[in-house]
Amino acid sequence: MTEQLAPTAAGSGNSATEQFRQKQLAADTPPERVDQLATEVITAVHEVIRKHKVTYDEYDALKSWLIRVGEDGEWPLFLDVWIEHVVEEVANENREGTKGSIEGPYYVPDSPEFRAETTLPMRDDEAGTPLLFQGRVSAVDGTPLQDARVEMWHADDHGLYSQYAPGIPEWNLRGTVLTGDDGGFKFRTIQPAPYQIPTDGACGKLIAAAGWHAWRPAHLHLKVSAPGYQLITSQLYFEGGEYVENDIAQAVKPELILRPTPATGGTGNEVTYDFVLDPA
Repeated sequence: MTEQLAPTAAGSGNSATEQFRQKQLAADTPPERVDQLATEVITAVHEVIRKHKVTYDEYDALKSWLIRVGEDGEWPLFLDVWIEHVVEEVANENREGTKGSIEGPYYVPDSPEFRAETTLPMRDDEAGTPLLFQGRVSAVDGTPLQDARVEMWHADDHGLYSQYAPGIPEWNLRGTVLTGDDGGFKFRTIQPAPYQIPTDGACGKLIAAAGWHAWRPAHLHLKVSAPGYQLITSQLYFEGGEYVENDIAQAVKPELILRPTPATGGTGNEVTYDFVLDPA
């Protein structure tokens, strides 16, 4: 089996920060909106300080920790683990189609592209239970969406992501399928494992100080898009899996639970999950 090297907080954090810097960011937010949001966030912090009689020692510990978050490059990790699930909830509250979930810090655009079905790029000795993940993409009125883009990425059987942990091929367990004329797609891959977010950096210090656990349940990441329709970003979890009930990122929803069954005429498991896209 290929040797697995554990990622460091600084290594993962810096990779996530660099990927974020390459994003196409939205237009500038109007000053009135910045004033409203920043004022209310700062006021909420003031209220916590007053309510809990925060001491100077605690305040200095916070300053030191915030500096460490930046030094470790862990702002993407901190925000995606503890904040993003609420932003996603608000952003998609009026969606009629498939429920979404957080993107997380480990997305990489422009993964290898295939038509209709594929086996995700993986090592010859890739560990894990084989999984066939299949489904269809349609509009809310039921129209199949041909050439919709279904992007998938996920951790390996050790809970590690390519491009964020050393010693893993660049596009391992990452790929994009363009749907067929019936909106169908198929991915052959392996079931990922639960994983701890990196704990040797600033986020790990917070977790230890608060007595929390650092685990995310096993999940598949997907982005599904088509011209004229809203992009859906999702994470799909496995029924009965560890940490599904107490995900540190609080991103699990009942609609996102997969129930795999033994694969027909083969080894491993299979599951069908369809995506319904809202008009743009």
